[in-house]
Amino acid sequence: MAGRDLRALFGSNDRVGTDEAFTNRERQWAQVAAAVSEHLLRIAEPGFDAQDLEAARCNVLVFHGIGGIGKSTLSRKVEAALGGAPGRPAQWGEPSWPHAPVLLPVRIDLARSAGMDFERLVLTLRMAFAGLDRAMPAFDLALLRYWAHNHPGESLEEYLRRAGLVHRLAKALPGQMQGALSKAAEELALPGAVGSAVGQVTTAVVRAVRERRTAARALTGCPRLADLLEAEPDLDALSFYPHLLAYELDRLPEKKKVAPVVLLDTFEDVGDRTHRDLERLIQRVVWLMPNALFVITGRSRLQWADPALQGQLDFTGPDSWPQLAAHLPRPRGAADSGQTAGAEGGRAGALGAGGGGGQAVEADRQVLIGDFSPEDRDDYLARRLTHPDGRPLIEPELRAVIAERSHGLPLYLDLAVQRFLEIRRTRTPEPADVDHDFPALLARTLQDLTEPERHVLRAACLLDAFDIPLATAAAGLPREAAARRLVERPLVLEHPAGLWPYHLHGVVRSTLRHAADRTDDSWSEQDWHTAAQRAFTAIGDRWTTGTSTGAGAGGTTGTADTVTGEGTGAGGREVLVACLRQGLRLARDHRLDLDWLTDAAWAYIGDSVWEPLAPPSPAPAPATATATAPSLNTARPQAGHEETTPAATPADMLVETLSALTRRQHEHRARTVRRLATVVDSRLLPEDLHLMALYYLAKAQRDLGHRTSSRHGMQTVADSTSRLAPAARRGLVHLLRLDGDFPAAHQSAQGLGWKGREQRVLGDIHWPHARLDQAADHYLRARTQAEEHAVAGERATSQAQRAFTLSFTDPTVADDEIDLAAQLLHGLALTATTFTVATAQLVRDAGTPAFERPALQLRADTGNAGISAARAAVELAFAFHYAVTGDQNGTDDVLARLRELTAGGDYPYYLDIAHFMADRPLPRPSRTHWLAPQETVRERWHDLVTARRRQRASGR
Repeated sequence: MAGRDLRALFGSNDRVGTDEAFTNRERQWAQVAAAVSEHLLRIAEPGFDAQDLEAARCNVLVFHGIGGIGKSTLSRKVEAALGGAPGRPAQWGEPSWPHAPVLLPVRIDLARSAGMDFERLVLTLRMAFAGLDRAMPAFDLALLRYWAHNHPGESLEEYLRRAGLVHRLAKALPGQMQGALSKAAEELALPGAVGSAVGQVTTAVVRAVRERRTAARALTGCPRLADLLEAEPDLDALSFYPHLLAYELDRLPEKKKVAPVVLLDTFEDVGDRTHRDLERLIQRVVWLMPNALFVITGRSRLQWADPALQGQLDFTGPDSWPQLAAHLPRPRGAADSGQTAGAEGGRAGALGAGGGGGQAVEADRQVLIGDFSPEDRDDYLARRLTHPDGRPLIEPELRAVIAERSHGLPLYLDLAVQRFLEIRRTRTPEPADVDHDFPALLARTLQDLTEPERHVLRAACLLDAFDIPLATAAAGLPREAAARRLVERPLVLEHPAGLWPYHLHGVVRSTLRHAADRTDDSWSEQDWHTAAQRAFTAIGDRWTTGTSTGAGAGGTTGTADTVTGEGTGAGGREVLVACLRQGLRLARDHRLDLDWLTDAAWAYIGDSVWEPLAPPSPAPAPATATATAPSLNTARPQAGHEETTPAATPADMLVETLSALTRRQHEHRARTVRRLATVVDSRLLPEDLHLMALYYLAKAQRDLGHRTSSRHGMQTVADSTSRLAPAARRGLVHLLRLDGDFPAAHQSAQGLGWKGREQRVLGDIHWPHARLDQAADHYLRARTQAEEHAVAGERATSQAQRAFTLSFTDPTVADDEIDLAAQLLHGLALTATTFTVATAQLVRDAGTPAFERPALQLRADTGNAGISAARAAVELAFAFHYAVTGDQNGTDDVLARLRELTAGGDYPYYLDIAHFMADRPLPRPSRTHWLAPQETVRERWHDLVTARRRQRASGR
């Protein structure tokens, strides 16, 4: 609809402003302008020949995109802008092509509903040139012959009127064509009665052309005219007549020159990938008119540059259409190997991009129409409906909800406007009213897909990302053909570098998941559940076999489980995490058995990397009435209907467990304890996963200083046959150390082995005794073992502890150790280890002005994280700094802080060490049981302070 939005105008009794809003297409206009400029330069070159049938064609610009993205509106606006008619968007600016022919835009809607067939298309093209008030004898004679043969007894004027092609030019066209007939007869000196007979005139013209007579100069200059006039005048011959149009346009005098810009809209209705009869005819028109620029808008890219279509179309391959070749489909099997043409990146960034345009490569004329940016969504809604005084009719709060739900799709915005007017008839719309999924959008999305493609589409909406084999498996189809066709549709976006490169457009996926499906082939609840089970099984197989299509499929952060010593799967860490993300969602939303998720969860925790799994939302507590997330296939409850609250499942609890473990790196440990306690209390997980949750609950309780609860949980796991039993025994040793009982901790550490991280535990025991070189050696051995087992998290943690230890001895040596720790931490989400490295940097800088500011920031950060050991280590760094600088007030402050931190009985040795550094006596008997005499430990720590003072005094 150009100009006024009549649906909105008749949707309310109020005289609201209903101007059609158009925005966010400046980039597309710039691409049109650039294509026009390039085209004009090309046809103006001395060597350009409109009758050259072998030169590559560069006269096509394609805009493609999902249904409802605004392609037809763009086509209409481009027509207005090129023709200087009202309706050109103000933001586009005045078009200007100096020293150029007059642009002649010709827009043809190929939609089935418009009733356009090929015959009418050719007539529309010819009628567009009727305004030149010049006969086009070569074309007109051929068309008159075709007309007399195929429409006997029916005048062209009557046909144009009956076909609805009523236009001022339609009245001029029959006269011009009859004039061409009469002039040809006159030039060939035919008798009057004979000169009115089309057949006899064309016969004479053919003879004249063959004999190269100069009497009919306008006709004999086109060498292929005779062949066209002799050919059977059927539809196939008609498709070659545009060659004659190109000839006639080329011979116009300079002052009458025009440059046609033909806008072919709704190209998706031309045919499908099997039936290309009409497409073949239209492609001939484009090829045979190289002096016209064709701007094509449709849902899919043109495939004309694909050599595989040879035989279905006349002109194919990248040599014929070099500017359409950037998006050639990948060879069969490429989707399975992850090889993607670089130009495919245009599909990834265009939809959802703020600029609303495709990411075109150089010379690429296939442009994906993008979504509206958030700013333009609001602008569209604000200007679409207005009060008489110009104020937006839709309130900002409602506009924000609509804009968010739309994902930038203009069709959604349009449907939301209609819903707003419908609700406004009876009451004031509220935000919940426009938080809506539209079945109409679902119907529009599915209407031009084949039944197998629709089947794959529904299955694919269960997946956050997919590749062709995964979508095919989820759909339960024996062949990949439908999935291969689907991924070429603009509603499927692509990130070539992704593990699974494809994902559905956000609003399409949301609608498929939630809107009521009233289509003939809609799925039942059981259909959705079955598809979810198929997808879940296929994802599990993908993790087990390690196959993927993404570029990073072979990458692995670590293939061995830290806790169990088991591998993360054949595909490595990246495949594991991707499979977990999708598998958890499917199991939770469709209430599936855990199956392979159990082993995958163990593999996930094994490397201590803690990548975000991004579950849909936190799982509910089983004792509450909070509902789980709605099933992917379940429509939103309508007004007046209450949503049932399903009971929590093992999948809910596994989602909550892994989410808590991931988020603990970014949340206060108190929240981690609450979440894991809910899981443990539910008893919904199988025994091995229950013990996993219990272990990490005990670990978080230890971080908070809840020793009794932590010890109970650790002991339960240590006494079990769980894969975490060695880690729990290590946890018990840590608790002994937390109590300050080093002899008991040292004895218990013996025999922990690799699974119990014996070397790191021994390092943790030795460094508080200021036996730093010995502790560093233990950490080095721990790091080496982690490297041998390819466990990235343990490797980074051991190196961080080594860096912290050596930071007390020599800042120069510590630099390299800290750098290595930071390098090993890259890409890992290990909050406590990150704090350790930052604390090592403070210790290295102790005694210098560089210490103070980062130390204060780290003190705040560790406090917010709720990790007692990290807080105590930061205060120890402060104590070392103040001891080196001799700041007695600072020492008093840090001792007070440590007394507060250790008041509950945890980490008493930190307070002792702070006194030792400052060479102050302990105010009361120590609660720490050392491995060496206390005075020996005191001397070692004080010697480190003295050594640091000497280093600073010497400028080191």
